[in-house]
Order: sequence, then C-alpha cells, then structure tokens
Amino acid sequence: MRGGLLPSSRRRQRFPRLASKRLLRLLLLLAFLAVIPPIFFHFRLRRFNQIRSRKCGWLKDPPLVCAHGGDSSKAAPNTMEAYRIALDARVDCMEIDVSRSSDGVLFALHDRDLQRMSGNSSSKVGYLSKNEIKELDAGFQLSQEFQKQEVPTVEDALALISNSVKQVILDAKVGPPSYEKSLAKDILSVVKKTHCKNCLIWAKSDIVGRDVIKLSKDVTVGYTVMKDPSTGARSGLLRMKGAAVAGVYHPLIDQKLMRILHGKGRKVYAWTVDDAESMKRMLLEHVDAIVTGNPSLLQGLMQDMKTECLEEGFSLP
Repeated sequence: MRGGLLPSSRRRQRFPRLASKRLLRLLLLLAFLAVIPPIFFHFRLRRFNQIRSRKCGWLKDPPLVCAHGGDSSKAAPNTMEAYRIALDARVDCMEIDVSRSSDGVLFALHDRDLQRMSGNSSSKVGYLSKNEIKELDAGFQLSQEFQKQEVPTVEDALALISNSVKQVILDAKVGPPSYEKSLAKDILSVVKKTHCKNCLIWAKSDIVGRDVIKLSKDVTVGYTVMKDPSTGARSGLLRMKGAAVAGVYHPLIDQKLMRILHGKGRKVYAWTVDDAESMKRMLLEHVDAIVTGNPSLLQGLMQDMKTECLEEGFSLP
C-alpha cells in the first residue's frame, strides 16, 4: 500500500506495546498482592494488641482491692470480724463508714445498718449515745453465725486495720442533729490519735471534704461522683480543689470519664461493685481502686484474668 504500512506490519508494532502494558499490569497486581497481606496483618496485629492491652493493661498497675465495711459477704458489715476476714484475704484497702453518736463518738456504722439492728426504719446514729450503740448487736437480723457482734468505734477499727493495708477510706456519714458541724475536726482527731498515715477521707457532702482540706495538708481527701436521685443529673467530675481522689458510682464510669479525671491527676475509685460482670468492666476501664463488699470474688476474678492474659502472651513489666 502506498504511503503507509501494511495492516500486518501495524499489528506487529502494536503487539509489543500491548504486551508491555499487560506485563506492567501483571507486575502491579503482583506488587499489590505482595504488599496487602503484610499491611492487613499489621492492622490485625495492632487491633489485637489494642484489645489485649485494654483487657490486660490493668495488670501493669492493678487496682486496689478495697473491702467495703470489711468482707460483708462473710460477716456483718463494719464489724471486727468482717475486717479480720478481709485482712486474712490480704485486701489492699478497707472502707469504713463513719457516723457520730449524740455524745460525739465516731462509730464504724451506717444508718442503714443501725435501722436493721434496731428494727426501726427511722433510726439515726446521731440520736443515740455511745452506750446505746454499744448495746446493739451488729449481726441482728442476719444469719446465726453473724450475730452477737459489737459495733466498733472508728478508733478501734483503725487500730486493727491501718497498719495492714495500703489504704483506709473513711466514708463520713453526715446526719442529724449535728450534720457537718465539726465532723471533719472529729475525724482528723481520730486519724491523728491512731497515726493513720494512709487514711483517705471522703463524703457525699463536699463540706466535709473542704473542711478536711482546710484543717490538714497531710490527709488525702476525696469526693464522690454519683447521680442525683431526684433529677438524675451527675455530680461534677472536676471539683474540690486539693482533692486527690474521685469516688465514682461504678455505672457512671466509662473511657471518657477516666480520660477526664486521669487527665487532671485525679485517681478513680469505683464503688460499690459486688457482681463479677461489673468488676470485670472496672478492670477494663483501668480504675485505681474497686470498692466491694465481696473482695474474695474480685480477687478470684483478677487471678483468673491474669492467668488468661499470661496464656495469651501478655508480658508483665
């Protein structure tokens, strides 16, 4: 043909170009197939490590196991027997309810327990004298094995407990007729008398906490975070300048709350956590302490989770 190549010649010229394009595509496909699996594996491994870190990270800095009123699953709460059982189990921490009698003596007692003991649903510790409280049976209306136990004073409780645990929480109960008046001063007096260097004081009343901060720079102070029973509103997370611990009602605890409080240097103590599912959730949230009436259940769960984590390859520092 004039002025051009034959069709067969044009086909021969196109063939190398087509072959090179196909080869390039093949090489790109092979490169893609070579790169994707490692990337996929990397992200899968990172995700696995994130999940394992959330599940097992608490092992690097385990929360305090804090017995609420001692081991109240095996003895009447806030009794010397409940404290001894918890100490025998080597708990890290003990929480003691602190109420004041009409004549100014501090007892390890909650109005709720007083009402059970007295059979009077309106009884208040603040209206009873020391002698009247001493006559009560702390195990009344509980099983036979719990009965005939005296209500201890806070001084007696601290003498037994404070040197055997890392932390003692004194939960100040504010009630009539004196309410917060001089309560912080009275509690600090007992703390000083018993040389309790590891005592932490908190209350649902911020007045008590602020009074403690004003009166002493040596005692750790906390405040409680909970829902208002009438409005459902949560109390403020970041309040009470000088406080080191936020005692948080455990259903309110999530990653955001932990991030906010830890970001401001506040420790988070979860209360009161008595079932295994909630205990596990608190471990996953990496709280600093778990307050429970059943410390042996928590200790067993922590041991089981530790064993599982180590079997999965989690390494302790």
